[in-house]
Amino acid sequence: MSAATTTRPGAREDGRRPRPAGGRALTTTALAALAVIVLAAVLGDWAAPYDPALQNVELGPAGPSATHLLGTDDLGRDVLSRLLAGAGTALVAPVLIALGTTLLGTTLGLLAGYHRGLLDAVLMRLGDLLYALPGLLVLIVLVGVAGGGTTVAVLALIVLNAPADIRIIRSLALGQRELAYVDAARTLGLPARRIVFRHVLPNLAPTVTANLLLSFVSALVALTGLSFLGIGLPAGTPDWGLMIQENRTLLDLNPWAAVAPALLIMTTAIAATLLGDSIFERLNAGKGVAQ
Repeated sequence: MSAATTTRPGAREDGRRPRPAGGRALTTTALAALAVIVLAAVLGDWAAPYDPALQNVELGPAGPSATHLLGTDDLGRDVLSRLLAGAGTALVAPVLIALGTTLLGTTLGLLAGYHRGLLDAVLMRLGDLLYALPGLLVLIVLVGVAGGGTTVAVLALIVLNAPADIRIIRSLALGQRELAYVDAARTLGLPARRIVFRHVLPNLAPTVTANLLLSFVSALVALTGLSFLGIGLPAGTPDWGLMIQENRTLLDLNPWAAVAPALLIMTTAIAATLLGDSIFERLNAGKGVAQ
C-alpha cells in the first residue's frame, strides 16, 4: 500500500506554486528591454546615424524630423546618436561596480558569518562606520578631490556599497553554518574554505544574484547623479546623465533631448529590478517541498 501525497492548493505536482501570467509577461518585457539597451551599448557607435560629437550651431536645438528622429540639442548634435553612444558609458561602469560590490560583499560576508570571531567584529564595525557617513557626499568629495574620472567613482562606490551586501550575506551564512549539512561536512574533515564556497555559497545564490542586479541599479542612479552634477565626465561626453544636465533648459524647444535619456535610465533601472526579483523567485522555487 503506497502512501498518498497531498499538495497545497494551487501548487503544481512538484510542490512549486505556479507563477502568475502577469509576472511572466513583466519578466519577459524587462528582459527584452535590457537586451535592447545592451545591444545599443555594444553597437552604439556603429548604429548611430551621425557622429555624436558633430555640431551644427546654425541648426541649434530642433524638434524631431525625418533627418533627426529625436531632434538636436543646443549645439545641433543629433540626440539619437548621442543616446546610442552614451549607452556604453551608462552601462559599463555600473556593471563593474555591481560585480566588484557583489564579489567583495559576498566573500567577506561568507567569511564573517561562517568564522565569526575577530574578522566578523572588525567588518561589522567598519560597516557601521561607513553607514554613518553620508555616502553621496563622500562620493562627491572623493571624485572632486581626485579631479573627476570614472575610475575613482567606480572604486569609491564599490567600497561604499559593499557593507550592505556583507551584512545580508553574513546574516544568511550565520543560519547556514548551524544546519546539518555543514555539520556533516565538518565531520568529514572538509576544509572551511571548501565548505564555505562549495556548499554554503550555492545555497545563497538567489540572494547573491538579486544583490548583483540591485547593486547595478544603485550604481546606475549614483553615476547618473554625478553626471547631472557635472562631476566625473568631461563636458560634451555622450552620457545619459550629462545629457539631462546639458539639455534641461531645452524642454520648450526639444524636450526629447532631456526626456529621452531620463526615460532610458528609468527603464534600465526598472527592468533590472524586475529581472532580479524574477531570478530570485525562480532560484528559490526549487526549495518548496510538497506537504
